[in-house]
Order: sequence, then C-alpha cells, then structure tokens
Amino acid sequence: MKRTRRFCTLLLTIAAMLTAMAQEAGNYKPDKRNVQLDSTNLPIVFIEVNGTMIQKDDYITARMKVVNNGEGKMNYRDTVAHPGQQIDYDGYIALKYRGSSSFYNADKKPYTIRPIDKPLEENGKKQKVAFMGMPKDNNWALLSAYADKTLMRDLLSFILARPYMEYVPQGRYCEMLLDGMYYGVFIMCEKVTKGKYRLNLEEPGDEGDELTGDYLVEVDRSDEPGFRSDFSPYNNSGRPYKGYYTPYIKFAEPDGDEITTNQMAYIQQAFHDMEASFLTGNYAEFVDVTSMIDYQIATELAHNVDGYRLSTNLYKRRDSKDKRFKTSLWDLNLGWGNADYYYGSNTNTWIYQLNPTLYSRGDEQMVPFWWYVMNHDKTYIKALERRWTLCRYGGYSNERINAVIDSLALTLTCNDAVTRNYKAWPRLSTYVWPNSYVGGTYANEVAHLKQWASQRLQAMDRTLYKPVKGDVNGDGEVSVADITMLVSLVLAQKSNPRSDVNEDTETSIADISALVGILTNDSSTATVN
Repeated sequence: MKRTRRFCTLLLTIAAMLTAMAQEAGNYKPDKRNVQLDSTNLPIVFIEVNGTMIQKDDYITARMKVVNNGEGKMNYRDTVAHPGQQIDYDGYIALKYRGSSSFYNADKKPYTIRPIDKPLEENGKKQKVAFMGMPKDNNWALLSAYADKTLMRDLLSFILARPYMEYVPQGRYCEMLLDGMYYGVFIMCEKVTKGKYRLNLEEPGDEGDELTGDYLVEVDRSDEPGFRSDFSPYNNSGRPYKGYYTPYIKFAEPDGDEITTNQMAYIQQAFHDMEASFLTGNYAEFVDVTSMIDYQIATELAHNVDGYRLSTNLYKRRDSKDKRFKTSLWDLNLGWGNADYYYGSNTNTWIYQLNPTLYSRGDEQMVPFWWYVMNHDKTYIKALERRWTLCRYGGYSNERINAVIDSLALTLTCNDAVTRNYKAWPRLSTYVWPNSYVGGTYANEVAHLKQWASQRLQAMDRTLYKPVKGDVNGDGEVSVADITMLVSLVLAQKSNPRSDVNEDTETSIADISALVGILTNDSSTATVN
C-alpha cells in the first residue's frame, strides 16, 4: 500500500515537472495580462528578462529596478512623468524560480534574487543591496503567497515571533512587473542566511575552534546535499518507526557546493551528538531550549503542517561562543488553518504529534523524535507553559494578533493592490491547493483568518496558559518588580490584565497588600485556578 502511494506521488511529481517545463517558456504569465498599475502605496519591482526563460535550478541574468518612495508615500510606474522618485536599486540580478510545493503547486511562482555587479555571462559577482528599508544582503526571496489568499500568513508569523527569537526574517509587500506585464503582489523577503544583518554567521574553518562553527542546516526534503539522521522518528507512544525514513538534513551554510570534507564530517557528527543527547536527558547542553520553545510556539500557533519536518532551520556557532543549536522561522504560508490535509485546519490538535498520520500515508518527511522527547519532559513543559503565558501577556495577545492582521490588510487594500492582484490571478472564489476555506472575497478570507486564530489561541490556552498569581509585569514570576509596577498603576489609577491580584474586579491598595502576602509566603509559582 505504501509503495503504491509513493508511486502515485512520484507520478504526480513527474507530471507537475513536465507541466512546469512546458510552461516555463511563457514565464507563467497571469490569467489576466492587461491589468494596469499606475500608482501604488507599495514599492514597485520591475524585472526585465527580455523573454528569456526563467529556470528553476539555474540562475539567469536579469535587470531589476525597485521604486520605493517610503512608507506612506505613493510610488509611480511612470518614472519619466514622475521624476525624482527614490530608486532602491537599478541593476543586474541573478534570477531563478524557488520553492518546492510553492513552485510546483502554484500558478504564480516565487523567485530567488541575487543582485550582481554585471551579467553572469561576464562573471558577475554578488553584491549586497538594501531593499525597502531592510538591511543590505545579497540573497533575497520574492514570495508569491499564491496559496495564501490573505497574502499575509508568513509575515504574520514573522512579525509575531520577532520579539522573542534571535533572528526572524523581515519582509515587505511590493507589486511586480515582469517584462512590462503586471504579475501581482509579492513579498520581498529576507532569507534565513548567514548575512551580517541576519544570522551573522562566521565562515567555518577546517580545524580547531574554527571547524566547530558557524553552520546552518535545514531539516527538509532530500533534494540537495546533506545527510540522514541516525535516529528514527517516534510515534505518539514514544516508540521509533524502525526501518522507516529518518529525517533528512540539508547543508545550508556552507551549502553543498562550498562545504569541505572536514566541515561535512564535523557538522554531521555535531548533529548526531545533539540528537543523541535527547536519549540521555542532557539536551540542554546541545540546544538552546528557549529557542526551541519559541519555534514550537510559532509553529503550533500557526498549526503549520510543514512544521518541524520541512524548512526547519537550525544553526550552530563556534564552540568558543555557543555550541548549542538554535532555530529560526521559514515557510508558514500553509499554516493558520490554510491546509486541507494532515488536519491543517484543526484548531485543537498538535503538529508535533503528526507522525502516525505521516507514517500511515507514506510521507518520507516526518517530525524528528526530539520534539516528542521535549514535549514529554516535565522541565521543558513547565518552561513552555511559562513562555506561552508570557507571550499571551504581550506579543501573542488576541489584541496584538488582530492588530497585525488589520495593519497588513490595510496596507494591501488602501490603494487596491489586492484588487489588482486578484484581477491578474482570479482565485478568490476558486479552490487553490491546499485551501481548507474558499471565502469568495478578500474580506472573507481575512475574517476567516482572524476567527481561526481566535479558536487556535483558545485551544492552546487550555493546555499551556498558566498565569502566575501576582505576576503584574508579565515576566512569568513574582518579585519586587511586580510591587513596583503595581504601586505605579494604583497611583495612576490604572490597571492591566494582571493587576487585580486579590480578584475583586478592581486595582487598588488592597492588591498591593495581597501581592506582599504572596511574596512573603514565597508563592511565586502559584497559578490562577
């Protein structure tokens, strides 16, 4: 049965690739090819390939110009009639299509962009360029968000997680024209790479401390150089699927073309040692537990069906700095209830528990076993609960999430960018793989996202939300700092969601007395029932 499924999957993949090859010559033009863009509040990206076929695996030379007059200002397509506009970049780029499912299952394709000083045919070299207020780098993604009809799921996750994680990519909406034809709304996005303003990784050496870092690897498909994990994935009873596919880990920084034999051997052994530490219980020496928790919170909140097992970045610095693996975020456009498979639209299940379903359906990409181990470790669970509660007080509050959604929606609608996008690609009333919801209008899509997010928050709260009584400042513990804040609130006749310590529906001197009592009795771990 599993062989049959895998064979069918292979046939579908081959069919998709043949279709892609047949269409590449037209560079996947939009359905409606006469959509006009005169002015927009979003930056405008002009790409010129002069009819050259853009490739999936190999870069071609193109030219790109980016008009960006800044936030709150209009950008104009006609730079002659509107002189003096701010040009972020006007020069050569190396260009190719990017992505896996986002390429083969999408009519509107995403791109990888690398600014270069001259054409590739003249040995053009990469150069670092700043786009749309984001720091300089030489490696950019132009995301199409085709399957995500709100166009915001990736950015929503990135924005919410940024205050908590060491590095999360930034992105900016723009509208793109290819060879003069309007192609729609895209996201010019940083990639999870080694750049100075990104992960800021050093080049590893071939011996000594330099050999120990810095590295970036990615749990993903086995379509690029890398290695298999030595450890089988677990089912939800903690038993390994022996003899089945183990997770595949790609070399990312350095990549498969640049990594040396010594570096390859080192990072593979380091990854093995990290995974082995989960069997002995000393994994905190090998992974940054807070980083893992923050990744899990972002992944589970979005209920991302690709989480943990695909596009999961782990990076490691030199041992002399920090030998622990940390995580970042990427590729959440199928999250937030946007997938009709693997229970993606559910709000009350956990993605880290997905392996039985993946195994039964013959999916090679399974969740690494260490996520099971951590989520059955009382110390980790307690830390996860504390972090979730802290997040719910701050950046992951209902109010904050709705405000981000509203802000992104306003950016896209205030000058009709969304309208133009869905004129070029009329999909709002059409199923697009793997939509679990077809709203018919952009407003319905946004409303559905907010409703789904609210239900998901409630479900996660039922398991993880453990507010600490007396934790007025929301740092997860009770201390003198809470008294200081509470006194300030009482004097100012203000309150916050945590200031009613004695639960009498108001913030007053009585709450100060109650808080002093909690501190005196050393009840900093008491939770609200």
